[in-house]
Amino acid sequence: MYAGGAEKKRERPMTVARLHAIKREGGAIACLTAYDYSMARAVDAAGTDVMLVGDSLGMVMQGRETTLPVTVDEIIYHTRCVAAARQRALVMADMPFMSYPDAATALANAGRLMKEGGAQMVKLEGAGDQAHIVAALAAAGVPVCAHLGLQPQLVHKIGGYRVQGRDAEDADAMVEDALALERAGADLLLVECIPAALGKRLARRLRIPVVGIGAGAGCDGQILVVQDMLGITPGRPPRFSRDFMPDAGSIPAALEAYVEAVRVRTFPGEEHSF
Repeated sequence: MYAGGAEKKRERPMTVARLHAIKREGGAIACLTAYDYSMARAVDAAGTDVMLVGDSLGMVMQGRETTLPVTVDEIIYHTRCVAAARQRALVMADMPFMSYPDAATALANAGRLMKEGGAQMVKLEGAGDQAHIVAALAAAGVPVCAHLGLQPQLVHKIGGYRVQGRDAEDADAMVEDALALERAGADLLLVECIPAALGKRLARRLRIPVVGIGAGAGCDGQILVVQDMLGITPGRPPRFSRDFMPDAGSIPAALEAYVEAVRVRTFPGEEHSF
C-alpha cells in the first residue's frame, strides 16, 4: 500500500478510469476532504484516492453555520492550493450553492474550477432533475460526481441535517434518481447520511462507484471531512465519523490508518451507520 513520504515509491496518478476499475475489482475507494496545500500533501501521501475540496470549507475553514455562503472564487482558491500538492489523488471540487442553476452557468463555473483551480472532477448536489446539468457537463468533457441523500445546500429546505431515504418510497426514489444521474453521464456518486442498506443497494445497482459518508460499509468507498477524522472539529463529532488520532499519534499516521481502514473495510462499522 502506498503510504507516502519522499523516500517511498510514487504511484501513478489516480484517474476516473482507475476509480471505476477499483469498483469492478471489488476494492474500496478512500477519499478525504482537503482545503490547503500542507494538509493536501499529507492526505495525498497517505494514499488517498480522491481529495475533495468541499464547500464544507465554509463551515470548517471559515466558521460559517452552513455551506451556502461559499463562492466559486473561494472554491477555486482552495482547489488551486490542493492541486499544487497533488501527486496521486484525483482532485474533486464542489460546485457551490447556486453555481449551476442552468446548463450554461454550470458549464462556465465548472470550466473555471478546472482551468483556474486545477480540479479534475466537479461535484454537484441534486436529484434526477439535475440530470440535464450532468449531461451538459459530461458532454463537454467534465467529469462529474453527483451527490444524493443529505444535501447540505438544501439545509433550509429540508429543515436541518437529517438522515434521508429512511422509508421505502424515498429509498426507491433515490435509486431512480441515481440511475438517472448515471445515465446522464455521472462518473461517481456520493451519498450522505442514508441507511446502510440503501447505500449497499445503490452500490449494487450502479455501474459507477458509490462513495458514502454516513451511508454504511456496503458502498464502494468512503469519504470524511479531514478535520472530523483527526478529531479537531469543534463540538460533537458526527456519528458517521471516527477519530483516528488517539491510536495513531500523528497526523500522517492517522491519515494512513484511515485509508487502510477503508481499504480493508473495518471502517465504517455499525456504530458509524444508520
